Amino acid sequence: MTHNIHDPAIRGHPRDVKHVNRTMGIGEWSLILVLSVIWGGSFFFIEIALRDMTPLTIVFCRVAFAALILWGYVVISGKKMPMSFGMWGSFLIMGALNNFIPFSLIAWGQKYIDSSLASILNATTPMFSVILAHFLTSEERLTAYRTIGILLGFMGVVILVGFESLKGFGFHVTGQIAVLGAAFLFACAAIYGRRFKGISPVVVSAGMLSASAVVMLPLALIIEQPWNLTPSTITWGALLGLSVVSTSVAYIIYFRVLATAGATNILLVTFLIPVSAILLGVMVLGEAPGWNAFGGMTLIFLGLIAIDGRFLSNVKRWMPCNDKKA
Repeated sequence: MTHNIHDPAIRGHPRDVKHVNRTMGIGEWSLILVLSVIWGGSFFFIEIALRDMTPLTIVFCRVAFAALILWGYVVISGKKMPMSFGMWGSFLIMGALNNFIPFSLIAWGQKYIDSSLASILNATTPMFSVILAHFLTSEERLTAYRTIGILLGFMGVVILVGFESLKGFGFHVTGQIAVLGAAFLFACAAIYGRRFKGISPVVVSAGMLSASAVVMLPLALIIEQPWNLTPSTITWGALLGLSVVSTSVAYIIYFRVLATAGATNILLVTFLIPVSAILLGVMVLGEAPGWNAFGGMTLIFLGLIAIDGRFLSNVKRWMPCNDKKA
């Protein structure tokens, strides 16, 4: 996520919690599909940007550009940013969990592993989220269906990306651990973000991205000396896509789904990111997917059905009726 990719501040709002749906409708699923394409593109944008730029500089540009856009959104919509030091301290912690640390880990990790392997490791976020939510919250408990769904989804992602992508594990361990660390932090952010009660999620996003930009600026300047870089027009385009589409627009869509679907359901988008990458490859690059693409997508969709629970619940309700008729 990719990703990603994940601040559920709106879940902490009292008026929204009671309306959270554990099963999603067509509207939520449609937005999740759109979000998977947007976040799937983030790995592509990072891959392009790394040709001319360094990881910390990429992350700074991503969070800074996105913060400016969301600040504009806040001003136009008539919202107000909080002024207390305590709240900005919380924004900083949220930025660390959800932005500058995981973004940096992913960008750095993609120097040593390709985007497909990064996406499969990022797909572990829902597993971390389900486990953390089970132990740290009382709202989203771990169920048998969710457990089976998570396992099926992860197996599907492995098959989708291809087992051959895992062969380099011993040679790129640090890059893989970095992306796994990012996935874990995204899940932690999903829990920490519940404390932002009564605050617009767009305000929280603007705050944490601003705090992230403040932290990343001196790090990029001191460690990477970005003034020595010579990014091409394509690289700048990738940075804009990464910040505008994969960050600013993605957050707006993310919060809308999160308000009704819950933190665990919204993180299912990480399963669909590799799927969207294959579809984009077919439509844009003319690629021909193999058997693993269709096998992986089948397992992923079965996992989503299990986690959503709606279809299985209906089947369970039908069974007694069928038995009685028999």
